[in-house]
Formats: sequence, structure tokens, C-alpha cells
Amino acid sequence: MWSEQGYRRLVRASGVYDLLVTAAFATPWSFMLLHGQLAELHRAMGLVGELPAFGPLQMMMANLMGSIVCVWAWLRIRHPQRRFGRYDAAGRVLFACWQGYALGQGVTELVWGVLVLEVLWAVLQWWPVKQSAGAGAMV
Repeated sequence: MWSEQGYRRLVRASGVYDLLVTAAFATPWSFMLLHGQLAELHRAMGLVGELPAFGPLQMMMANLMGSIVCVWAWLRIRHPQRRFGRYDAAGRVLFACWQGYALGQGVTELVWGVLVLEVLWAVLQWWPVKQSAGAGAMV
């Protein structure tokens, strides 16, 4: 069970993690560099699946995702509230579902690393938090 202060540190840490992992997705230029590095890593590891080239539509979708995740991450860093941690856990479950679906469709096995971390963050953020004196039910 998390203490309230420990849970707030967890929410802030998940925001820092998201900001570090997704910042490169936020612009076309940074994403092109990241995509090249991921493609090289994929080849070097001899992984199954593919890391296709991105056209303008796919680039826009990656940039939209990167931008909104960076804003969401910054909110949790600045205001690490319990409710934001719970919403983040729900979002991570959704992300994990779509990552699992993509793996089933043959995307690069590099996604496994991200999927495992999404599930771990979701579990940690769903863990119960000890109520402080005078507070209501556990959330």
C-alpha cells in the first residue's frame, strides 16, 4: 500500500518517464531522428516484425500523440495528484491494449519493452493508497 506522499512521488516519476520517452515524438524532426535510431536498433537486434517508414499522415499521428503525452506528463510532474495517477493508469491500460494488438499484427518486437513498462506503471498506479486521517474511502 502506498502512502499519500509515496504515491505522489510515483505519479511525478511516471510523468518524468513519459516526458523522457515521448518528447522525441512531439516534432517531425525529432521523430525522424528517433525513427532512424529505432530502425537501426531493430536491424541490429535481428528482431521479428517491421518498423515501416512513416508517411505524412503517420508522422502527424506520432507527433499528435507525442505532443499530448508531453503535456499530460508535465501536468503530472507539476501537480502529482492521486486522481491524475488513476487516470494515467487507465490510459496505460489502453496503450497496452493497442500495443498488444499491434504486436499481434506484426510490428517490431521493440514494442514488447514499452508494453511491459506500460503494464508495470499501470499496476503501480492502481495500487491502493493509505488514507490520511479524516479522509474518505481508498481510491
